[in-house]
Amino acid sequence: MRSQLSKTDLYESVKTLVETENNKIILPQHKLYTLFSIAFQYLLFRSTKEPGGYIIRVENSQLADKLARQAKDPSTKNFLHSMLLPRKLKFQKSMFFLDFFHAGSWNQTSTIPEEKIKGILVVKRTDGINFEPPMVEVPEGEEAPEVSEESKTQYIDSISHLTAKTIFIHSEGSYENFTEVNFPFIKKDKPKSIAGVTLSDEIDWDNISE
Repeated sequence: MRSQLSKTDLYESVKTLVETENNKIILPQHKLYTLFSIAFQYLLFRSTKEPGGYIIRVENSQLADKLARQAKDPSTKNFLHSMLLPRKLKFQKSMFFLDFFHAGSWNQTSTIPEEKIKGILVVKRTDGINFEPPMVEVPEGEEAPEVSEESKTQYIDSISHLTAKTIFIHSEGSYENFTEVNFPFIKKDKPKSIAGVTLSDEIDWDNISE
């Protein structure tokens, strides 16, 4: 059984996000499920202070399902699991919405007035697998259109102008105007040895399915 995030680490990490002045935060460490739990709990806390719309934008539905199963605290698991099918859930005076990187999934979130959006959490896989927009249907005999570099980052570019508190979980480089936040209790794994074979500490153990 995977270890859960301790209440102390969760509290101190959420407190760090609360105290971060910049409204744009990037979490670059290689602990996807841990970071998601921290960021999600922060948004839940924020929603009690600033009611409004909160967007959870995950790379795809498969990743959303994994987060619902492997997040590091029970309340995050239960909340996200309840959101998977309707893709929205009311919490006190706020409404949480779930969508994906594909713009076709933004039918609910695109209708929220910008001034009503109070928080956004964007989650990109940290296992080195790059997101590619779904292939479009191409008539027989025609070539598929090229995917522009701009469209590959539309999932974050389309909301980066908003004043809402935005947390971006992404371990592959910095992003303009985002402040990097690291949590000291997350240590870089030491190499592990199995029967004399050393495994790289660059492996993201959180992303290896059971």
